[in-house]
Amino acid sequence: MATPSTTGMTQQGKAPFELKSASLPVVALLLKSTDSEAIGKALQERFADEPDFFDNDLVIFDLSAIQKETQSLDFAALIRTVRALKTIPVAVRNGSEQQLADARKAGLAEAPDAALGRVDTAPRVEIREVIREVEVVREVPAPETVLVDKPLRSGQQVYARGADLIVLAVVNFGAEVIADGHVHVYAPLRGRAIAGARGNTNARIFAQCMEAQLVSIAGVYRTAENDLPADVASKPAHVRLDGERLVIEPLNKG
Repeated sequence: MATPSTTGMTQQGKAPFELKSASLPVVALLLKSTDSEAIGKALQERFADEPDFFDNDLVIFDLSAIQKETQSLDFAALIRTVRALKTIPVAVRNGSEQQLADARKAGLAEAPDAALGRVDTAPRVEIREVIREVEVVREVPAPETVLVDKPLRSGQQVYARGADLIVLAVVNFGAEVIADGHVHVYAPLRGRAIAGARGNTNARIFAQCMEAQLVSIAGVYRTAENDLPADVASKPAHVRLDGERLVIEPLNKG
């Protein structure tokens, strides 16, 4: 009988797997109540008219706002609720010891908030997964910039990791542009634009024609269900963060 290899090699001398570096955008759901039933009802009402808003997006439950609450949280009910919205719940962060223990019992992993900015001494594997058809753009260190000069169709996603993103063509409804820095779209912006994806509250979104399905900066977002003001709708505009409020202003105030 052959002795199994201790190095992960097959009898042919080739490893049956390999590790590759990648990254994965996720949705952070900040919970402000421990009432799972109320949270579920609010989520269902919020997305009742947008059943396809999510497309198997990964979700992390952020418990920072309820970390000191003593009332237990029904994670099993929360998981059922968000799965019904076409998302995949995977982890929690910023919870108390008891909350994290309850989350682990429900099958969720722990994603410490510090993980976004820390430097690990041990190797770390990240996973890049995108929504439907994806165009992966090279990862570059700041302050370099990623440039896209082709239209983005519904279902395409571009993520500029550690960089600003400049798009010279239309971002159609259902497409998504993401950057850790600023997002510039020198064409109609009709899809989703996310700037400051890793928490940069100084990031901004610029569009030559603001018609966005969704805009988000550092996790604070606004959707198209709220009509844009007349001075920015279908006009050159930019988006910035003022505290915890998104501000959308015309580029040419004068």
